[in-house]
Amino acid sequence: MRFNLVLDVPDVPGQLLEVLEPMGRLGANIVAVIHQRDVKTERGTVPVQITIEGDKETLDKVMGALESKDIQILEVDGVLRKEQITTVLVGDIVEEDLQDTVSKLNQLKSVKVADLDLKMSDEPKNSATKMVIEADFGLRKEVLKNIKKLGAEKGFLVINEV
Repeated sequence: MRFNLVLDVPDVPGQLLEVLEPMGRLGANIVAVIHQRDVKTERGTVPVQITIEGDKETLDKVMGALESKDIQILEVDGVLRKEQITTVLVGDIVEEDLQDTVSKLNQLKSVKVADLDLKMSDEPKNSATKMVIEADFGLRKEVLKNIKKLGAEKGFLVINEV
């Protein structure tokens, strides 16, 4: 079995070795590594393409080891992975039309509201909703900016994760 991965690696000395270590330790065969430091993301990280081979159990262990080291896996076999962004909106959420708010967020490129929890209050302006939003890796900053803008338009207090 073979996996083609794209990892999001900080551009600091030793990080490539940090990424490759669990692959060798767990017995995966490293077929190819493409590491171009001159190609950086908006976060200043370097996308590293790695092809590894092994049995399913070994490759699953490698994926788990990478995730436990907080190494971002952007893509597996050409399929983009998603990251979750949690935000809380406080205000007269029902009066300002929750459905419209969700629709506007879902219209953003590569963004989807995946979960929503609504807490009603006797004072409508004190109601709150917690949203879990899925977005392609690399869009976090843009999504958070759009949530703040939408919240300002609707008069909501926006609490985004750090």
